[in-house]
Amino acid sequence: MAYFSNKDISELNHFYKINLINSCSGYKSANLIGTKSASGISNVAIFSSVIHLGSEPALLGFILRPTTVARNTYDNIKETGVYTINHVHQAIIEEAHHTSAKYDASISEFDMTSLDEEFLNHFQAPYVKNAPVQMGMKYVEEYHIKENGTILLIGEIQHLNINDHLLKEDGFVNLVEANVVAINGLDGYAVPISQTRLDYQRPKKSS
Repeated sequence: MAYFSNKDISELNHFYKINLINSCSGYKSANLIGTKSASGISNVAIFSSVIHLGSEPALLGFILRPTTVARNTYDNIKETGVYTINHVHQAIIEEAHHTSAKYDASISEFDMTSLDEEFLNHFQAPYVKNAPVQMGMKYVEEYHIKENGTILLIGEIQHLNINDHLLKEDGFVNLVEANVVAINGLDGYAVPISQTRLDYQRPKKSS
C-alpha cells in the first residue's frame, strides 16, 4: 500500500499532488452550473463540489476557487443572484468537461460546445437542455475559507425539474436510470451501473 506523510505530500510534484488529493477523497458529483451576466452573456461550467446542506430550507453549496483571477460563474451569480445546477449524464461527458476551459467572459461556453441552453419558468439563468435533473438556484450566502482562499457559496432551490421516470413514489430520485455520472479526481468520469437502497437504520438492542 502506498504511504504518504504530510511532509511527503508537501514535497510532491505540483500536478501529481493535485491529482492525488483531488481523487483520494472519493467520487464526487458532476454538475454544470449555468449563469447569465448582467449584460446577457450565458456561462456554463463544470463543478465537482456541489453538496447537500439541508432540506428545510432546501440548500445546496459548492466550492469556488480563489477569485484572484477571473471567475465568470462567481461574477455572474453576484451580479444577478441566480444560477442553475444541472446533472451531467453519460451522453455529454466530453462537452461538459470542455467547459472547464478558461474562456473570456465575453464568450459563452454554450457557443463553444454542443450543449444547449434553455430558459424555463421565467427563470433568468440558463439550464442545460436535456439534463435529467435541473435546479434553479437563488444566491443566499458565501463563506470565505481563509486556509486556501476558496469560497463556499450557498444557494436555495427555487425550481426543481426532474425527468418523470426518475422520480419514485417516496421522493427518491434514481440517478442510475439517467446515466448520471460521478467524477473521480479532476478528469475521471464514472457511470454507476447498480444501486442498493436500505431501510432507515435504528440502534440495535443490546443483548
